[in-house]
Amino acid sequence: MLSGMLCTESEPLLGTRCPSNTEPQNLTHFSEFYLMELSEDPDLQPILLGLFLSMYLVTVLGNLLIILAVSSDSHLHTPMYFFLSTLSLTDIGFISTTVPKMIVDILTHRRVISYVGCLTQMSLFLIFGSVDDLLLAVMAYDRYVAICHPLHYPVIMNPCLCGFLVVMSFLLSLLESQLHNLIVLQFTHIKDVEISNFFCDPSQLLNLDCSETFTKNIVLCFAGAVFGFLPISGILFSYCKIVSSILRVPSSDGKYKAFSTCGSHLSVVCLFYGTGLGVYLSSGVSVSPRKGAVASVVYTVVTPMLNPFIYSLRNRDIKRGMWRALRKAI
Repeated sequence: MLSGMLCTESEPLLGTRCPSNTEPQNLTHFSEFYLMELSEDPDLQPILLGLFLSMYLVTVLGNLLIILAVSSDSHLHTPMYFFLSTLSLTDIGFISTTVPKMIVDILTHRRVISYVGCLTQMSLFLIFGSVDDLLLAVMAYDRYVAICHPLHYPVIMNPCLCGFLVVMSFLLSLLESQLHNLIVLQFTHIKDVEISNFFCDPSQLLNLDCSETFTKNIVLCFAGAVFGFLPISGILFSYCKIVSSILRVPSSDGKYKAFSTCGSHLSVVCLFYGTGLGVYLSSGVSVSPRKGAVASVVYTVVTPMLNPFIYSLRNRDIKRGMWRALRKAI
């Protein structure tokens, strides 16, 4: 998602015309795209199938446990855990956008996706990825208020504001996905019908356009500013204030307790933006599209899978809530 939001990732600002030796294809002449396989070795297909199926199940079950723990434990009915449960729900949607389709492709030995299906997958990928991005910034603001303004925390982070921030995150993400859809629907000729990834990656899909459109460049840079620059700036600002406030705490126990409340969030932020930046850099360095597709697996599959482990291992309240939820279920 991060790489797809950067306006320089999909193409230069001046646009990319079809090469002279490439025959541009009219969009009215086809109704499907071809996705790239992670490996062409048939012996690896069962291993990939088992690997991605297990990772998908672990991700869904782990995030569902967090949602169940937060909803069933009244001690966890706070803004921080409300945002965490929303993040878990978003992670389930994020990984469900890509992995089930890839599992079906491995089982059926097909890598075709319809034109409508590709637009739908791209839209859902952008929505859930952007919500993840914005929620991390919202959670950083929540930690800033809790640590720097503890006495005013219940008043500032009231239920109305929490609900408003979540709804606005979804609405802004929906707007971004529709803007990308609008760009793709305006394509008249494309370079190829093969997408150099295992899913309809927005940056790869926009790269197929032959035309030079000023509108496309403006939308991409606008998305990069709203979903890239602003959340990252907000997170950096919040943590600068948090660190400054923690350093003024006289006792070492107080410093540790204050920092432990945001340690899990900081780990998830580093994982989210670190893997996204890694995919962006690897796509610029690697000349092999398949290596870029493999790198994107870390961002789209591994990151949502690790989030529940990070929060459950580093947060005693979540661990207690999970055990209570499991005992009730059993």
